[in-house]
Amino acid sequence: MLSILLVVAQFALLAALAAMALVAHWSVWPLIALLAGILLGLWTLAVNPPGNFHVRPQPRAGARLITRGPYRRVRHPMYTAVLLVALGPALGAPPPWSTTAWVTWLALAAVLFVKALVEEDRLARVEPDYAAYQRRTCAFVPWIL
Repeated sequence: MLSILLVVAQFALLAALAAMALVAHWSVWPLIALLAGILLGLWTLAVNPPGNFHVRPQPRAGARLITRGPYRRVRHPMYTAVLLVALGPALGAPPPWSTTAWVTWLALAAVLFVKALVEEDRLARVEPDYAAYQRRTCAFVPWIL
């Protein structure tokens, strides 16, 4: 049940930020965040194709641990990509929407953080190499977080 609630919250918050993209001022920094997120997401999908992962924070049966590409440095590059894409509208939202956009982005970051914790707990139970992988990589941002 928690998995489903996290996914619903994630997509609801993304929908709210997508709506804010309609009023955003798309200057350089919002566009850089958006494009960086899209590129990271595409790279992640190229390395970890659909079918090996699940939108819910649980491992798929028969999935294998990916440790190449963006996964060499971060355990959740797709979550990072989502946060970067969502950062575009948050950065570009004009007043009075800017506060709402930032609160929405922070709520999305919190949901993805909890989702990552749940996913990692479940991965550690089924993947014998996951604990070592956790020790040598960051969750979202290389060398930082």
